[in-house]
Amino acid sequence: MPIYEFYCSKCNTIYNFYSKTIDTRTRPDCPMCRDCVLERRVSLFSTTRHKGNYNDMHAPAPDFDGQRMEQAMEKLAAEAEGMDEENPKQAADLLRKLSDMAGLKLKPGMEEALQRIEQGEDPEQVENEMGDIFDEEDPFELNEKVSKIRSPRPPRVDETLYEL
Repeated sequence: MPIYEFYCSKCNTIYNFYSKTIDTRTRPDCPMCRDCVLERRVSLFSTTRHKGNYNDMHAPAPDFDGQRMEQAMEKLAAEAEGMDEENPKQAADLLRKLSDMAGLKLKPGMEEALQRIEQGEDPEQVENEMGDIFDEEDPFELNEKVSKIRSPRPPRVDETLYEL
């Protein structure tokens, strides 16, 4: 009897179903959610060399909403077009928005520089005084909160064997 593996994205759980015959078309509803049709997964039936965690191999790919990112970039581009190039505060604000959308956190040197510019200091003066910091420090780091979104938790594995 074949055993098929299915994944529910709604409850982040992997379920196993057995069938009396080969059935590659049926997609059952989630036993927990009941209103969600499960996604078929390729099951591991034998692993002799794999040393990793079972859940690591079955974790779904992180979601990436390309359309949402494209809309955000279009919005930023429109703001940049209407920006007064003589107003450094607007440039600092745009840089903050871009880093937020990209999931980047400003490192201390860049944060200090932007704060000084937002308070009205001359950007060239800030750069002259802080230039060494920018040479030594990457101004951005990946925001931990966004990292967690991009690395979803592994799915739970329901040990029950359901009938297909």
